[in-house]
Parts: sequence; C-alpha cells; structure tokens
Amino acid sequence: MLSSVANIFGGQNLPRLLQGFLVTLEVAAVVLVIGGILGILLGVLRTLHITWLNVVLQLYLEIFRIVPTVVLLFVAYYILPQSFGINLSGFGVAVLVFTLWTGAEMSDIVRGALESVPQHQRESGIAIGLTTTQLYRYVLVPQSVPMMLPGVINLATRIIKTTSLLLLINVMDLVNVGQTLVEAEGHKYPDAGFWIYGAMFILYYILCAPLSHWAKHMERREMEIANG
Repeated sequence: MLSSVANIFGGQNLPRLLQGFLVTLEVAAVVLVIGGILGILLGVLRTLHITWLNVVLQLYLEIFRIVPTVVLLFVAYYILPQSFGINLSGFGVAVLVFTLWTGAEMSDIVRGALESVPQHQRESGIAIGLTTTQLYRYVLVPQSVPMMLPGVINLATRIIKTTSLLLLINVMDLVNVGQTLVEAEGHKYPDAGFWIYGAMFILYYILCAPLSHWAKHMERREMEIANG
C-alpha cells in the first residue's frame, strides 16, 4: 500500500496538487480582500436609509443570493465573450463573480452589525456634534466590528469551499488538478481516487477547520458579552 501511495504522489503529482492548492488560496484571498472592501462600502451605504439606493442594493443582494453561483460563472465565462466581446481568463472570471457575490454577502453582514449598535450610541454621537463620517468612524464601526467577525469568518470558509466550482471553467485549482490526477493514475492504481481525494479533503480541512472553530469561538464570546 505504501508503495502504491508513493507512486501515486510521486514525480510531479504532489507538486501539481500543491500548486492547485495555491491557486485555490490565491483566488480565495483576492476575492476576500476585494469583495470585503466592496461589501463594507455597500453595507455602510445600506444604513444611510436612502430609499432608491436601498432598493438597488437590495436587488443586487437578492440576485447573488437567488441565482446559483455556477450559473453566474457560466454567464461570465461564456456569454460575456460571445455577446459583449469581453474576454477574461478563467481566473479573471472567478475573481469577478466571486467578488460580486462576496460583496453582496458582506454588505448584509456589515449592515446587520452596524444596525445592531444600540440606538443611544448613535444619538449620543449626534448630540455631541459628530458628522456622519465621524459617527461611523468613531462610534458605529468600532462597536460593530466584533459583531461582524463571526459572519466574516464564516463567509471566508464559504468562499474557500465554493472555489471547488472553478473546475467548471477550467481553472487549475485543487479540485481540477486532483480530478486530473485521478483520471491519469486511476487505470494504474485502483485506489488512486481514495488517496488523492483524501489528500484534497485534508488540504481543505487544514484551511477551513481553523476558521470554523474561530467563528464558533467568536460567536460564544459575543453571547457571553451580551449576557453579561
């Protein structure tokens, strides 16, 4: 069995699998940063209670919640080049779609956290003459950050797991490389799928498990603070 495993992961197979893992990490990191910034801006805008703007942003959120991500990937990957002449690489399509999706989800997390700040804190800031910008900077945002963290961490976990869809648009991420190796080695080693998918499971677990435990810890901490 050990010799079989050594052969399956020998040569360039293991480096290729790790390279796919790095692609997964790269996509997730870029999307989380850009989508996070977008979501923060949109979340703040949603708390300004501008009617027309709230309608537009709510529609944006609902589109990315209702339409499956795989459909959005296919639209961006196939329809944009054919209908609008916009040619993006698979990586570019992934960043575009996942960033817009992350921005939508993040905006709801930010809005909820900002609106959870006690009303008397907002009123106190207005009473001492703070401008809207100062109110958000010195009062609302600092108090809402701890409430955002569990949702943001959970969103990061979802982003990492959703990158598995990149297989469908020919991005050589962890899943795509793993599937390629299974097809290449499966005819020589019947247990190749078990070991390769097992390695993929371990790599995803290494990424997601700490984030999941951190999110649960933050949620318990917030409940303890809320309960005094």
